[in-house]
Amino acid sequence: MKSVCVFCGSNSGKGVSYLVSAQKLGKLMAGKGIELVYGGGNVGIMGELANTVLQYNGKVTGVIPEDLVAREVAFKDATELRIVKTMHERKALMSELSDGFIMMSGGIGTLEEFFEAWTWAQLGIHSKPIGILNTDNYFGLIIDFINKAVSEKFVHELYLDMIIVDKDPISLLDKMDKYKPVGVRKWINKEDI
Repeated sequence: MKSVCVFCGSNSGKGVSYLVSAQKLGKLMAGKGIELVYGGGNVGIMGELANTVLQYNGKVTGVIPEDLVAREVAFKDATELRIVKTMHERKALMSELSDGFIMMSGGIGTLEEFFEAWTWAQLGIHSKPIGILNTDNYFGLIIDFINKAVSEKFVHELYLDMIIVDKDPISLLDKMDKYKPVGVRKWINKEDI
């Protein structure tokens, strides 16, 4: 992977573990020569991650809608800052620029971006690895929900293999590097109805 899109919070969260996780991932990405593609903010987990990648001589591309430039304090020191019109353009461009996706701790926007990337994989729009960096089991309840959706037959079990979950950034990136795309099956078969 030459570039990874990271979905993460514009807040720092409670305690320091989420910021430390961002620092570890940023240092690792820079060391491996993996470009960071992210939402373009200079605050919260987003800012910590981007600043860490640059601190270790990595490359950072931020993608941010023009109306969020002031509100999210756009990261002017990014290697490249792309300003787009809408959130839809932001997500499409981040996907286009990336070889994989990682969801770090964040809020509703982070979850929405992750679920859209996963939906696009299910629909065959991309076949890129999708990782969850599960710092302090932050996503435990979301992972439980995903498993419940599978057990209740709302999500095909095959699609679980599209998601790589790990609490350690080194292990997560290693697994993402080795990812083999999951074959997309027909969306609905008559026997499934």
